[in-house]
Amino acid sequence: MKDTNKYLISIIGPTAIGKTALSIKLANYFNTEIISADSRQFFKEMTIGTAAPTTEELAAAKHHFIHNRSITEAYNVGTFEKEAISCLQELHKTKDVVIMVGGSGLYVDAVTKGLDYFPEVDKSIRAQLNSQLETEGLEALQLKLKLLDEVSYNTIKIDNPQRVIRALEICIGSGQPYASFLNKDKNKRPFKTITIGLEADRAIIYDRINKRVEIMVDNGLINEVKALVPFKHLNSLNTVGYKEIFNYLDNTWTLDFAISEIQKNSRRFAKRQLTWFRRDPSTIWFDYLSPIETITSKIETILNKKNPA
Repeated sequence: MKDTNKYLISIIGPTAIGKTALSIKLANYFNTEIISADSRQFFKEMTIGTAAPTTEELAAAKHHFIHNRSITEAYNVGTFEKEAISCLQELHKTKDVVIMVGGSGLYVDAVTKGLDYFPEVDKSIRAQLNSQLETEGLEALQLKLKLLDEVSYNTIKIDNPQRVIRALEICIGSGQPYASFLNKDKNKRPFKTITIGLEADRAIIYDRINKRVEIMVDNGLINEVKALVPFKHLNSLNTVGYKEIFNYLDNTWTLDFAISEIQKNSRRFAKRQLTWFRRDPSTIWFDYLSPIETITSKIETILNKKNPA
């Protein structure tokens, strides 16, 4: 490869499909490092419930943005975009190829495409929506979003109140759908992206999710969440695998019901991930059982085609 051509290989796919294992194999194949774009694995207090890479996996290839923040720190996708691009620029000084892996679609897009820019809207709109959330619940806001912007309703993290309110305030304040501001003028990147997607039949994905949750519980998820009870009000903990166990610890739910809810909510999350990732027609999809040689061969073909000797 010519030194002037730099690449980011972005590995995407639904939760529990095997992205971490593939990223390590590719990092070793290309003798490079890994950037994590998983918005929950940033937090060092959240290990088991986020299925963060194990000690052995972290030792197998150098990772960036794993357990680099505390749940008590303010962190958002805009900050991640700046830090990840800076990290990439540094890595690309010595590496032609860098690997990125993660199931958080917005965070992946922030690095590969740049963030979307939205118009300023009256702050009172958000206050009104927060008030409605308290009095009528999240479902009322979800239905309002579906009416105003069905595209966003089907693609954003619909069980996250902040995401729903953000989309609604743009819809109401601008008079245009939130989705209409997506994919506008973005920052051009000084690297090319090759996106590799892992997929499987829905029944296989759901089975892998169910088993992963059982393994999390066996590995100590309850105790991990119990230690975080003093911080349960933080937005970083309003996430699948944690909020359900908080309900168990509050004696609101039984443990069996909490586990089944984690499995159900994780399956729903996987469905939304696939909806998000399938928007990009340039993604090269592989079955999750594809041999690593098949994937590296395809990547090498692309690299050689773009970088003739």
